[in-house]
Parts: sequence; C-alpha cells; structure tokens
Amino acid sequence: MGRAITHREHRPASFYWLALVFGLFVLFLYGPVITIFVLSFQGPEGGLTFPMRGVSLHWFAALRDGVGDIDIWAAFGRSVKLALAVTVLTVLFSVAAGLAFRRRFRGDTAVFYVSVASLIMPSIIVSLGIGLTFRLLDTLVKYVANAWGWQSFADNWTTSMGLFTSALGAHLTWTLPFGLLVMFAVFNRFNPAYEEAARDLGASPWQSFKHVVLPIIGPSVIGVGMFGFTLSWDEIARTSQAIGDQNTLPLELQGLTTSVTTPVIYALGTMTTLMSLAVMIGGLLIVRAIARKRSRAR
Repeated sequence: MGRAITHREHRPASFYWLALVFGLFVLFLYGPVITIFVLSFQGPEGGLTFPMRGVSLHWFAALRDGVGDIDIWAAFGRSVKLALAVTVLTVLFSVAAGLAFRRRFRGDTAVFYVSVASLIMPSIIVSLGIGLTFRLLDTLVKYVANAWGWQSFADNWTTSMGLFTSALGAHLTWTLPFGLLVMFAVFNRFNPAYEEAARDLGASPWQSFKHVVLPIIGPSVIGVGMFGFTLSWDEIARTSQAIGDQNTLPLELQGLTTSVTTPVIYALGTMTTLMSLAVMIGGLLIVRAIARKRSRAR
C-alpha cells in the first residue's frame, strides 16, 4: 500500500501537461455552452455579456412570443420533422446495409467507399452540388411542361427544393455514413451462431431477425438513431444551399446572430441545446431499459 501511494506521488511531468491540455479542451468545448446557458437567464435589462443584470425567465418568455419577423416556432417544427425523417431513414438504411454487407458481393468495397466518401467532402460543397442539381431539375421540369403544352403548370411551378426533398437528401449524406460505420462494426462482431440456433428451432428469416438479431443490436440501433437526430438537428452547412425558401431552426439562429442584440438569442441557443440533450438522455434510457430486459431474460 505504501509503495502504491509513492507511485501515485511520482507521476511524470507529461501526465500534468496532458491533464492541462485536457482541461483546456474541456473548457474550450463546454465553456461557451455554459456561458450562453447562464446569460440566457438574465433579467429584462440584461445584455449580451457579463456582468449579469438580474436572474429571470424573461428572455424565454420573449422567445415564446417570437423574435422580430421570424417565426421561430415554425422553424422549430420544420427542424423536428426533418430530424425525425432523417432518423428513421438513417436507421432503416444503416441496418439494411449492415445486413447486406455480412456477405461479400461483387463491388462491395467500392460501394463501401462511395457510401462514406461524403464524410471527407466539404459540407458546403455538398450543399451547393445538391442545390444546383435541384435547380437543373426545376429547369428540366419547366422545359418538359412547356414542350408538352402544359403552360399553366410551367408558370405555377416554383421549385422541387424543399424540406423532404433536397434538404432530406443533404442531411442523409451526413448521417448515413455514421450510421453505416456503426452497423458495420456491430455486425462484424456479431456471432452468427445465434441465428443458426434459431433456424434449427424452425424460425423463419424474419423471425430470426426480429427475435434474435434485433434485440442484440438494439442498443446500437438506438445509437444510430441518436446520431441521425442530433446531426440533422443542428446541421447548417449542408442545409444552407439545399433547403429552398423555408429555413430550419439552425439557419434562423445563424441569421439572428447578426441582427439580434438581446439575450433572447441565448435563450434560443439554450433551448436547442436542451433539445439535443433530451434526445441523448432519452436514447440512453432506452438502451439501459433494453440491457435490463436482456439481463432479466437470462
């Protein structure tokens, strides 16, 4: 015991340097978030910097009533709808791809690299490319409508860009690679003996997946869903050129940073952060419930 204490007292200098770097990293990462959280609870006379002037929920009430000409709650609803759609599709495609890649097929390596290539591409370039593609599609639609004599249709056509078209595709280019990498890692460690045992007992492929595979990979599926929601919820760069004429909440928040000079913008930032935390905590609770159910089943 005495030697253990002596060992702890004589740590190398590198330990303290690394501890200092880690402390600075944590401060840099969470310090701004904590600062915004604290300043959002200022009183009616509060400003954008310290010192605080009172403590109240005034700016959250102001946020509830709206911020200038911007409909924050409409943008909030659009972001939630888009994030939920992205979450569902990310989970479905990631699980399906994980199952497909359990067996080798011709061109599987190329498909894999193409699927995850968007992770290394600049987000703004992806957004610009998607926006340009949909503008070309709009031009093609109008050209075909005019060629077929559908003049009124061509005149009334605005754009095919929107929340569940171009924006959805842009977000999936960001969330799917993460989901695919998670599911590939999960199925790479999956023991096929469980499925073989289920088939020996007469289970169909769907029954084997539902009652054997899915309960085992369930926590990872929840994790993929959390990735999908949180990455979509606060995405700006890939949305900026591919959203059309209706902004999501992060884009509205970005625009407000140049025009709003009151802590109401901090209240909005706090609300969006709490939304992300709520999703993460909810996902962790679901994973914990699944783990408890599996332990009881044993």
